[in-house]
Amino acid sequence: MTCRTPLALALVAAAGLAAPLRAQSSAQLDDLKTLASDAWGGRLTGSAGADSAAEFLARRFRQAGLRAPKEGWFQPFTVNPDAPAVKGTPLAGVQGRNVIGVLPGSDKRLRGEAVIVGAHYDHLGPGPFGALDPDSTGRPHNGADDNASGTSALIAIAERLRKAKPKRTVVFIAFSGEELGVLGSSWYVKHSAWPWDSTTAMVNMDMIGRLKNERLIVYGVETAREFRPLLDSLNATYKFDLKAQGDGFGPSDHSSFYAARKPVLHVFTDLHEDYHRATDDWQKINADGLARVTAYTADVVLALANRAAPLTFVDIPPPAPRPVAATGAKGASLGTVPDMAAGGPGVTLSGVRPGGPADAAGMRAGDVLVKVAGLEIADLQAMTDVLRGLDAGAEVEVVVLREGKPVTLKATLGAPRGR
Repeated sequence: MTCRTPLALALVAAAGLAAPLRAQSSAQLDDLKTLASDAWGGRLTGSAGADSAAEFLARRFRQAGLRAPKEGWFQPFTVNPDAPAVKGTPLAGVQGRNVIGVLPGSDKRLRGEAVIVGAHYDHLGPGPFGALDPDSTGRPHNGADDNASGTSALIAIAERLRKAKPKRTVVFIAFSGEELGVLGSSWYVKHSAWPWDSTTAMVNMDMIGRLKNERLIVYGVETAREFRPLLDSLNATYKFDLKAQGDGFGPSDHSSFYAARKPVLHVFTDLHEDYHRATDDWQKINADGLARVTAYTADVVLALANRAAPLTFVDIPPPAPRPVAATGAKGASLGTVPDMAAGGPGVTLSGVRPGGPADAAGMRAGDVLVKVAGLEIADLQAMTDVLRGLDAGAEVEVVVLREGKPVTLKATLGAPRGR
């Protein structure tokens, strides 16, 4: 037997890992190219291209060894014409489809619980809706990174986990309607294909295809006490420059789950100059980096599926409001989380930020905010306009509808986040 030094053993291990990652990288890039092809025109929710992408994903989920839920591969939903992001646009009333596949757990005791792993597959179509390059209207905004990258990872992770036989069930969801205000994930949370009380965590992948300088961001690490040590321990193999931070809110599908009090993680390789532009094409993807981020995420999901004890959910309080004098101009916050799938009149809340003004005032998920400081709140835009005209630190009267009945509360407004 040849005696090998620790360094030599590490090099052998790295070489052994590199070969399967190269094979995964090639197959995953093929899936990404298909999703981000001009033929599907940017996968705008409700479009023929989005429907083609959904059919492709169902087929790939089946090939990866997943099973359809009893309702089938597709979970349809209709975009509320009054939803804030689409009100007054041709997208009001179109139909989206989440694509769902299930990998049953291998352990008799734990298979009744599930970990969700998700990514949105919709993008901006031909613009100009949501596009940051209005001069490109009519050109496909293919969203190779946003979010064909995360969607292709769903397939790759399913293939890896099928071989690993996780103890808990893993539910894979390709969401539609994310670009319209996380509509697909909001719908799933209210109509979950797996029993909600038996759902233990959600891992979201959105824009994971542009790894640069080994920098990997994972949001939501504070939403369960066990997340940070888990992420750090698994990163010992991958050696990313890991930036694990944040609460569970943010502009992607994990926020729907955190608002419904589930621990969440959001894996992300950061924004870039092609974000929401027609130049976000497959040729700019870091394929090897994408494969490594996918493999790391698969290890995270597997660890969550195999751990014996449940996660400890944590409500993250918002940043402390700055003193009123420090904020300068007018503008205030209630600390609410609007339900972006709901229409008016009023603003339906999917949650409130722990420790924030709405929480302290007694507002809660399901309330419909209809009045602030004596001013009617017709919709989210009206709420935004009213709060812009008020000062942080002011005590105001708010009126909500709770189970259809008006409830009057007092709230002390906070400073807007990021101010």
